[in-house]
Amino acid sequence: MGLAVTHNTDTVSPPDGTEITVQTLTPEYRGAWDEFVDSCPDATFFHRAGWQEVIEKAFGHRTHYLFAERNGRIAGVLPLGHINSRLFGNALISTPFSVYGGIATEDDAVFAALESAACALADKLEVDYLEMRNRQARHAGWPTKDLYVTFRKSIDPDPEQNLQAIPRKQRAMVRKGIKAGLKGEFDSSTERFYAAYSESVRSLGTPVFSRGYFELLQRVFRDSCDILTVTHDGELVSSVMNFYFRDEVLPYYGGGTPLARRLKGNDFMYWELMRHSCERGLRVFDYGRSKQGTGAWSFKKNWGFEPAPLHYEYYLVKAREMPDISPMNPKYRLFISAWKRLPLPVTRLIGPLLARNLG
Repeated sequence: MGLAVTHNTDTVSPPDGTEITVQTLTPEYRGAWDEFVDSCPDATFFHRAGWQEVIEKAFGHRTHYLFAERNGRIAGVLPLGHINSRLFGNALISTPFSVYGGIATEDDAVFAALESAACALADKLEVDYLEMRNRQARHAGWPTKDLYVTFRKSIDPDPEQNLQAIPRKQRAMVRKGIKAGLKGEFDSSTERFYAAYSESVRSLGTPVFSRGYFELLQRVFRDSCDILTVTHDGELVSSVMNFYFRDEVLPYYGGGTPLARRLKGNDFMYWELMRHSCERGLRVFDYGRSKQGTGAWSFKKNWGFEPAPLHYEYYLVKAREMPDISPMNPKYRLFISAWKRLPLPVTRLIGPLLARNLG
C-alpha cells in the first residue's frame, strides 16, 4: 500500500469498501488508544500510550505511535520508537525498552495497513531495520530471531496451591527465605530498589538505567506499577519493580544485594509477589523474557514455568542482516568484563548514557 505516515492521516480502502485511516497518536486520542489496548487480546502492557512519554522524556528518543481507525473507532495500534546510535545502530523498534510489541489488532486489513505504514516510515527514516517484538509469528517471510523466550503461567487464587505447584527443589529455596525471617513490603520510593537493582546490573556487566527513569515509570503508570522490597532485620536484600496489566503481574526490573544469595532473597521475593498477586485477584504471572540457555532462563524453568518462543521479526532497510547487540555477542565480552570491575558509583554515573541507546 506504500503509506507514508507523518502527523496527518492516510487512508486506504480494503476490498469490503470500508475505509481505514492510519495516523500518529496525538493527546486527544490517548484515552481511546488505551481503551483499545485494554480490550485487544494481542495487546500488552508495553502497548500502553504512557510508554510514548517514557521513551521521549527518559531517553530523548523520537516516537511514532501509529493507530488505525475503521468506522470511526480505533481498530489497531503500533507503538514505535526510533533509536539512532553510533554504537548500536539506527532502528525503528516496537517497542524499545520492552519485551513485547508489534501490531495489536484482530483485523487482517488493519494489520496490513499498519504494517505497510511502518515499512514506509522505516524507508523514509532510512533506518537500518524495523524490529517487531511479537509474542506470535506475524510477518511471513521476514527474518526472525529466536534468541529470546518468555515465561508466563496461570496462578491459582489459593496461595498454598501456588506454593505446592513450585517444583520441590525450588520450593525449598522459597521456604529457606521464609525461615530466614525475610520480610516483603511495598515501597513508594525508588531509593532501596535502585540500590539493589544497580548493584545487580553492574555485576552482570550491563549499563544501568538512571534512577530518574524508574521515577518516571512510577509517575506515568502510577495505577499499574509498584515496588516490592525484601529486607532482613531492616537490611536491604532485594527489590523488584512490577507492572500490572488486566489480570497479569509482570515483575520487570529487579536486583539483589550480596545478602540475597545467602538468604535466598530473590526466591522469597518472587514468591511474595506471587502470593500478593493471587490474593488481589490476578491470574497470570509473567516472568518476562530471557535469553535461551542463560542463568535467568534456568531460574525461571526451576519455578515450573515453560518457555514460549518470542518472535522478533525484522524488515531490513539499510542493514543486510539482522542486528546482534546482545550481551552474548562475543565482541562485547571485553566491555562486559571491564564493566563488572568498575566502582558502583561510576557505573551509576555513566551507565545511563549508554543504556539509553540499548533499547
